[in-house]
Amino acid sequence: MEDLDRALDAVGPRLRTLRQQRKTTLAELSATTGISVSTLSRLESGARRPTLEQLLPLARAHGVTLDELVDAPATGDPRIHMRPVAANGMTMVPLTRRAGGIQAFKIVIPPDGRRREPDPRTHEGYEWLYVLNGRLRVVLGDHDLILMPGEAAEFDTHVPHWFGSADDHPVEFLSLFGKQGERAHMRVRPKGKQKAD
Repeated sequence: MEDLDRALDAVGPRLRTLRQQRKTTLAELSATTGISVSTLSRLESGARRPTLEQLLPLARAHGVTLDELVDAPATGDPRIHMRPVAANGMTMVPLTRRAGGIQAFKIVIPPDGRRREPDPRTHEGYEWLYVLNGRLRVVLGDHDLILMPGEAAEFDTHVPHWFGSADDHPVEFLSLFGKQGERAHMRVRPKGKQKAD
């Protein structure tokens, strides 16, 4: 029982840290979760212990698992239980679980038998793609590209863009996305420079 008390006492500071990392106000979090501002404030200060009905929407809003929110002890099971999300005709599997910063997804787009017209969109951020299987059609501004397995692309998401399967087969790719415009950087030694002995 002592361990349970200690875990519940630690939830408040963790909730405050997660909210501050996301630069979210109590009012914004209240609108997202349906929990009143005063209750959220009391939870964060430790004046009130959270219930399961409060923890579930808070974990969802902060993009963490319930185990992470309550700092549950490790079970020794190394498997990651990813939950696919279906949206806009594609399946996205989140590969990262921390709030803020660069997010990683595996995306699967089914074959497009109808050859629908691209509908390019824009939004905040910067994206990096890497094709695993299939052929990915990428419409990026004035460019209409086909990326093959092993090929990558990166771009500012303020440029109108759209993705789809390039043929009658599904396409799978990895996407790294940063809402604040974070770029994926690779550090390599310049050609011709050798490591000093």
